[in-house]
Amino acid sequence: MSARNPETEAAHRAGFACFVGRPNAGKSTLTNALVGQKVAITSNRPQTTRHTVRGIVHRPEAQLILVDTPGLHKPRTLLGERLNDVVRTTWAEVDVIGFCLPADEKLGPGDRFIAKELAEIKKTPKVAIVTKTDLVDSKTLAEQLIAIDQLGRELGMEWQEIIPVSAVGDKQVQLVADLLIPLLPESPPLYPEGDLTDEPEQVMVAELIREAALEGVRDELPHSIAVVVEEMIPRENRPADKPLLDIHANVYIERPSQKGIIIGPKGQRLKEVGTKSRKHIEALLGTPVFLDLHVKVAKDWQRDPKQLRKLGF
Repeated sequence: MSARNPETEAAHRAGFACFVGRPNAGKSTLTNALVGQKVAITSNRPQTTRHTVRGIVHRPEAQLILVDTPGLHKPRTLLGERLNDVVRTTWAEVDVIGFCLPADEKLGPGDRFIAKELAEIKKTPKVAIVTKTDLVDSKTLAEQLIAIDQLGRELGMEWQEIIPVSAVGDKQVQLVADLLIPLLPESPPLYPEGDLTDEPEQVMVAELIREAALEGVRDELPHSIAVVVEEMIPRENRPADKPLLDIHANVYIERPSQKGIIIGPKGQRLKEVGTKSRKHIEALLGTPVFLDLHVKVAKDWQRDPKQLRKLGF
């Protein structure tokens, strides 16, 4: 019998895992549930994630860095093409890929399109994550698990694991981390203990405002909204125990006709957006905030390379 070396048994692992899937497959919700705090925006509108958000899960034995990409989709605009490029670049750089497939929707052309793309990436291990299991009964879930297994076989792609999960119901969320961690390389921690994301605060604040602005607007508006935080400055001459952070941000839409939708009758809707996002921003930054929001038109910004650059894409 060989003597076991406790040091090799307990080697620390650290690396990057990427959640992919078509828009609205539950990737951002799962990222937030694993990290234990809001680091990715969630919305019931498809295609709301535009930045690659890294959420960091700390364990004594490992550090799992979650890369949340936009959903891969057939692009209709220059913005759409750029988002798809972000996705493919990310896939090539991570240690493990989690393919998110909602339990409540049968596999469709979008899922097969992504699965084919994944099958081309030979070296990276892939895990199928069946999300939103709280929305289906056990028979529907079993059928979905079999269909996903079958999809892998058809494409000659082996799933390392197929994991059913409900991020909203907090079912098997930690199991996702348990199964991803062994697929990471041995490595010391890559981020300091306590860091939950490497997104700049201004980007996260802008995303929280955009999430609030997305709620309850008409179907044609989500992709037309972009938010830029112009400045975040501590209010001068405040007592040390009563700080206040002034945040000035612009909400950009593509057409003047959309302005009224965002602002609402007598400015009521914009006020609600401010109130809702301010609560999340204060929780994120741990300080009281004065939020100053303005709505501006950036004509057809999704199709204009110059505007896209200005808005951070």
